[in-house]
Amino acid sequence: MTYPAASGAAAAAAVANAIKASGAIVRVEPQDFLNIVGKVKEPLVVCSPAGFLTQYKYLTAYKGLVFFTKSKEQLLIGASAEIINAKKIWIPEM
Repeated sequence: MTYPAASGAAAAAAVANAIKASGAIVRVEPQDFLNIVGKVKEPLVVCSPAGFLTQYKYLTAYKGLVFFTKSKEQLLIGASAEIINAKKIWIPEM
């Protein structure tokens, strides 16, 4: 026998643990993201491409925080950045 409420509680706990494991994620506007990347000498940026009905998503770290943005258009990241192309970036709804 399964208990739907218990399954829902387990799923909620899994999401909460995933958020704890990922640390603080700060959602910013695309221009603010570019400003943050511009402050780092050799930034690392993770990007997932846009698809049908999806947007480009970007992550970078700065001073111990992870910054996230999404954009309909591809952002022009500086040449000094190392870009990692990810199949998907999953960010829990905040």
